[in-house]
Amino acid sequence: MTQPDPAANPANHAHALRTAARVRAIEPFRVMEIMKAAGEAARSGVDVISMSVGEPDFTAPELVAEAAIRAIRGGATQYTDALGMPALREAIAAHYLGAFGVAVDPRRIVVTAGASAGLLLACAALLSEGDEVLMPDPSYPCNRHFVSAFGGKAVLVPSGPEQRYQLVAGDVARDWTPRTRGVIVASPSNPTGTSLTIGQMTDMLAAVRARGGFAIVDEIYQGLSYDHAPHSALAIDDGVITVNSFSKYFSMTGWRLGWLVVPDELVGTVEKLAQNLFICPSTIAQHAALACFHPDSIAVYEERRLELKRRRDFLVPALRGMGFGVPVMPDGAFYVYADCGRVAHPDAGDSARFVLSVLREAGVAFVPGDDFGVAAPHRHVRFSYATAQPRIAEAMARMDRLFGRG
Repeated sequence: MTQPDPAANPANHAHALRTAARVRAIEPFRVMEIMKAAGEAARSGVDVISMSVGEPDFTAPELVAEAAIRAIRGGATQYTDALGMPALREAIAAHYLGAFGVAVDPRRIVVTAGASAGLLLACAALLSEGDEVLMPDPSYPCNRHFVSAFGGKAVLVPSGPEQRYQLVAGDVARDWTPRTRGVIVASPSNPTGTSLTIGQMTDMLAAVRARGGFAIVDEIYQGLSYDHAPHSALAIDDGVITVNSFSKYFSMTGWRLGWLVVPDELVGTVEKLAQNLFICPSTIAQHAALACFHPDSIAVYEERRLELKRRRDFLVPALRGMGFGVPVMPDGAFYVYADCGRVAHPDAGDSARFVLSVLREAGVAFVPGDDFGVAAPHRHVRFSYATAQPRIAEAMARMDRLFGRG
């Protein structure tokens, strides 16, 4: 009996699936490549000090962990409202009033599966094909990719140290076109750790409002402010959309929980999208997050904030002493965005090669500027000081020796 030829069956032929055109506008997250290289070095026996990841080295306080355990043991694990548990939305509103002096109706608070889900919901609600959004360069890469995911176009505006690496009113006035729908900014910012001053924020939001646009303000590092009291854009303009998170100040990265504050007229639209895209945020994480606002938890968070400030105050002078340019002291988050062009190393003019060389030669991992925009990324690197102080000190000592100073 003749056996059938497998090659004759089209189902057996390998074929390439055609991906959506919008995917081509979304670039790989290059920091992950550095993390991969650092992991390979560590597995080969190298003691790698990581200053690359934007994740605090603290985990959730005991009260928060206990609240999650109680929820699991008590069976409080079923779906919640798409907008989040009413009790958590009320707790977040109370936090705004107590911490920032801003009254927010809990109805306007949307609990999300991390700040990333919040940004996705905001972009889904506001953007149509071909819409343009202004954002500073440098800025967090995923923010522009959220815009691309919904057919929009991120317009990166070079924003140097003279304006704290932030988008300002003059940029809005100069670069706004008939295709521009709004702006996305972060304060404090990843990768620079700088915030918009109250004056800068006021003027920038006024420029956007005058043009009938939207403003999305990423405030996920809001609680990690070191040189001034933290403030919210909502205190300036009640019509902005703010994005926040339990990941950074509240040390709950893997719990995937965040929130939006949206104008009243947008609540129904965002709720409809959340119902369809996410059903609801993690119920267990929501129960845990209620404990974040307990006074004992806040005391833990504030001590951690002061520890991060101590790390910053050590790291910035150390980097400057090695030749890195840090023209603006970062006032928040846990990042330093530094110009490496004058460092005494043969690869210092190319940040992508430079970080790999330092990883290989000194066992210190940080990331090049490529991820964060197109404004001189080859001259810039980002250091994260979300790692223990003794490890940061050892990293600086190794780099001192590598650059011929130690």
